[in-house]
Amino acid sequence: MRPLTEQDIRGSFVNCSKGEAKRISLPRDLEQRPWKDLDFLGWRDPGAPDRSYLVGDRGGELIGVTLRFPPARHGFLHRSMCSLCLTTHRGGGVSLMTARKAGAAGREGNSVGVYMCADLACSLYVRGRKALDTGSRFEESLTTEEQIARTVGNLSAFLDKLYA
Repeated sequence: MRPLTEQDIRGSFVNCSKGEAKRISLPRDLEQRPWKDLDFLGWRDPGAPDRSYLVGDRGGELIGVTLRFPPARHGFLHRSMCSLCLTTHRGGGVSLMTARKAGAAGREGNSVGVYMCADLACSLYVRGRKALDTGSRFEESLTTEEQIARTVGNLSAFLDKLYA
């Protein structure tokens, strides 16, 4: 992913108003992000524990999405798998993230959801750049590049559902 500016990020949101996009708390470490290792930018809102944000590419266009998720209620022995990167986590490491649809459907209250890593670090897990506190990545016959392509494809499928 190419490095993004505040203007890039705020202008990319498709499922909230421009006013809401202006009020989103952006990550303070944009310059330090490992951009070459990211397939999308994801972060949690420190001021709103049930909110997170994702900015990805959809057909060459930046798409920003506001996401909501319930607080983790899983026991330590419970394991869940991220639908994007297929990393398994124990406890609350995977959450159902829901996003209002874009346009009129979103204004009517329609939403889509995806189970994904609660810390939004899918890109780093796939590349082995972030270690898991608990959980695992399965041994796969796919190369890292093929796993990255699968993760990007899964993200694209989710972003496409915002417009369906």
